[in-house]
Amino acid sequence: MNYLTIPKPAEASFTEKKSEFIGYISPVSTGDEAVEFINRIKSMHRKARHNVYAYIVREDNISRYSDDGEPQGTAGMPVLDVLRKRGLTDVCVVVTRYFGGILLGGGGLVRAYSHAASLACDAAGIMDMRLCHRLNISADYGMYGKISYILPGFDTMTVSSDFGSDVSLEILVLSEKLEALTNELTEVTNGAAKLEDLGELYADFSSVINNF
Repeated sequence: MNYLTIPKPAEASFTEKKSEFIGYISPVSTGDEAVEFINRIKSMHRKARHNVYAYIVREDNISRYSDDGEPQGTAGMPVLDVLRKRGLTDVCVVVTRYFGGILLGGGGLVRAYSHAASLACDAAGIMDMRLCHRLNISADYGMYGKISYILPGFDTMTVSSDFGSDVSLEILVLSEKLEALTNELTEVTNGAAKLEDLGELYADFSSVINNF
């Protein structure tokens, strides 16, 4: 149920034997959005020799790629392999090549397109999207210390906090840890804390998970 994707569009480039390779990456949620992104990059680089692309989207489990005139298997598939090896989805990459007059050969093309795609991925960063619940916790101030002490042990993220007549915390907790957390909160507060499950959603837990 969990998946990895990117938070924002990004780009990166390098030059190999006078050919410039520019990697563009963008989050997408549908095949149509991927095609729109591909066409936008192509329109920016009409004079480029090649605009190679690959994308993977969760909707309908779609993955597509194109060598765009490069020898078969030397461009689009290597870009797609980069996305697959990194476990990314809902993402599209376009690698634009301005030919420098020196042939790279099949192996050189594979390495170049793979490298451009990897640079673009690195530039964008990774989001670890986890299925979680938004949980509201309300309690008196006497319980706040106990509550705040146990939350980090369940890899929670605080969305908001309100220190009014009572303490109100809105947090995100991984779905698989919801039951254990609610049981722990009930126990440490002797049932005094009010817990309201506000529903399930996907959220980026990369900063939380990577710290444990």
